[in-house]
Amino acid sequence: MDRLDPRRTALVLFDILNGHVKTRDAEARWRPVIAAAATLLAGARARGVMVAYACAAHRADNATSAHTVRDADNRLRPLDPGAPPSFTPVVAAGSWGAQIVDELAPEPQDYVVPKYRWSAFHQTYLDLALRTRGIDTVVLAGGSTDVGVASTAYAARDLDYNLVVAADACTSPERDNHEQFVKRVFPRMARVRTAAQVVAMLSAT
Repeated sequence: MDRLDPRRTALVLFDILNGHVKTRDAEARWRPVIAAAATLLAGARARGVMVAYACAAHRADNATSAHTVRDADNRLRPLDPGAPPSFTPVVAAGSWGAQIVDELAPEPQDYVVPKYRWSAFHQTYLDLALRTRGIDTVVLAGGSTDVGVASTAYAARDLDYNLVVAADACTSPERDNHEQFVKRVFPRMARVRTAAQVVAMLSAT
């Protein structure tokens, strides 16, 4: 699959939201990722590719989030087994933090998909929207590579979608986790390419 049929391909931008990107600790890391995603988005729009944004939509009281038993948080910081669950989401629906970054702003024809778990497919309308459009291939970008992007990639594979991961348009706070997934995990279920290579694949049709 060195070429992508724009009519059967969708670009899914995962959690590229102010609350994840526009912070002191994250902004420098995200800057080249946003640039790569912008290249990807412009190329997709030029070819008429379906564009979808998967966006965390947690309640402000975090009552729709999972509070499962685990040893660490998403950044592998140990959790106290006796501590009560947190009721402060990273981004709360309707807030500035939950808005898609201006550099990748959606257009009226795009799909903005609220999600409540790591996977963009879990109990959302994304799969329905893709199948209604006759989409069989998903191009995936965003963050974090090892959390929501990975969960969405596993789900796409299990739903029998062809998958392309735009590696330079994905990121994780832990660089080694990002590298592990793009080099050792995603190649087993996807094409792993740069944003520019994905645009070339779309243009080759």
